[in-house]
Amino acid sequence: MTTEASAAADGGPAARPRWRLSRAAVLVAVFVCAACGLVYELALVALGSYLIGDTVGQASIVLGVMVFAMGVGALAAKPLQSRAAAAFALVELVLALFGGLSVLGLYAAFAWLDLYGPALVGTAFVLGLLIGAEIPLLMVMLQRIREQSAGSAVADLFAADYVGALLGGLAFPFLLMPVFGQLKGALVVGAVNAVAGVALVCTVFRAELSRRARIAVGAGSVVVALCLGYAWITAHDFELTARQQLYRDPVVHAERSRYQEIVLTRSMREAGHADTDLRLFLNGDLQFSSIDEYRYHEALVHPALNGPRGEVLVLGAGDGLAVREILRYPDVRRVTVVDLDPAVVALARSEPQLRRLNGDAFANPRVRVVNVDAFGWLRAATERFDVVVADLPDPDETATAKLYTVEFYELIRLVLAERGRLVVQSGSPYFAPRSYWSIEASVREAGFATSPYHVDVPSFGDWGFVLAAPGGTPPGLALSADVSGLRFLTAGTLASAANFPADRGRIDVPASTLLRPRVLEYARAEWRGY
Repeated sequence: MTTEASAAADGGPAARPRWRLSRAAVLVAVFVCAACGLVYELALVALGSYLIGDTVGQASIVLGVMVFAMGVGALAAKPLQSRAAAAFALVELVLALFGGLSVLGLYAAFAWLDLYGPALVGTAFVLGLLIGAEIPLLMVMLQRIREQSAGSAVADLFAADYVGALLGGLAFPFLLMPVFGQLKGALVVGAVNAVAGVALVCTVFRAELSRRARIAVGAGSVVVALCLGYAWITAHDFELTARQQLYRDPVVHAERSRYQEIVLTRSMREAGHADTDLRLFLNGDLQFSSIDEYRYHEALVHPALNGPRGEVLVLGAGDGLAVREILRYPDVRRVTVVDLDPAVVALARSEPQLRRLNGDAFANPRVRVVNVDAFGWLRAATERFDVVVADLPDPDETATAKLYTVEFYELIRLVLAERGRLVVQSGSPYFAPRSYWSIEASVREAGFATSPYHVDVPSFGDWGFVLAAPGGTPPGLALSADVSGLRFLTAGTLASAANFPADRGRIDVPASTLLRPRVLEYARAEWRGY
């Protein structure tokens, strides 16, 4: 076919720029819709990891259900292909509304209804159903602009789809979460989704819309805009109300950092306590209560500091409470705190009651703070420390389970000086005995001799620790003669702490490793009912 004949078949040279522009508009819509669809998926996974803590499980549920539903949605779109443009506009409006409100709805289901699991599955299915209907409708719309081979059309659509998914994957953690947060971020994406779908249909395919379809699209657009706008206006109040529903005491500070949700609550205690009870929660898990935190931190720190202690490494403990106890010793030259989240440390530096509680520890010139991942930091560390205090979040999430593995403790052993000592907060030997003894077994397998012990912390219950030293001789449980003024720990208390009752004695369980994080399995199973 000659060039002239080809141009005529395309409607002539004047028509060619129009179909190319229309085709580009469809591919841009594919790009935007794919980005929005992936953001919806990531938002569900992220919310589940914050609220439930099971990142792998939440990701498996969301992705599995959504991919299945996308297949169902693709089949369900077949009868809609005769009115592809109108159907696509309505699908995008419903998707924008449902996706934009998905985080808000799931948070409400978690806070008030205790129906998060079923709500998550239902939300993932509906979103997947709508996303799956997009590509077949867009394929029909693309072919109506200019018919081309099926292979070329599929290649064009999926190229735009995959590149759009890349944009959504990058925008969610680096733009939407930091700037808008999860709730408003989902609303923004819903609005973008609606605009992209309606704009395409009302410009390129306007002639294909019947009068009834135009009214439906217009009315739907107004409803979606009003719903998303109202949700945006009330989002802050909703989040405050829903968050307070999760906590017994009034919330006085709440923020969502890059890594976790940080909440401080404060109340007056009854039962003979006149002090204000300040509590810190990370992702909903209690970190301390100011009424009894001294029991935990004295038991954690002081047995390990009975010996050389010039250089002390603290892993975690961004609240500064463990550092407060370490600074009791004037011969401690430097305390290096490695905590992933700078927002926790910033709160410990600035919140007045928390500063009083930690003795303004981070203002002490002997304290150095490094905000990086502890595992990665240890791999590159060249310094040596007399004492390592591992005061890390419980191993009930994938991200934290690696900090309770043989490999992690082997890295710690490499940075310990001669006669160095390690202490690990190890959970509850009463409520989670397999988790506790698996941590102790992991420390032993890394080349340490261990001295397990436990104390009563009313806010937590019976809580355990593992004191360890490299080699074959377990370190003794004793207090240094240089420490005084402790409110809880005494020589007698510490001697008793080494004894475990018959119903909570040593359990022979395997160690936890990076490739087989058994402690994660144990922690999830044992804490499920609490």
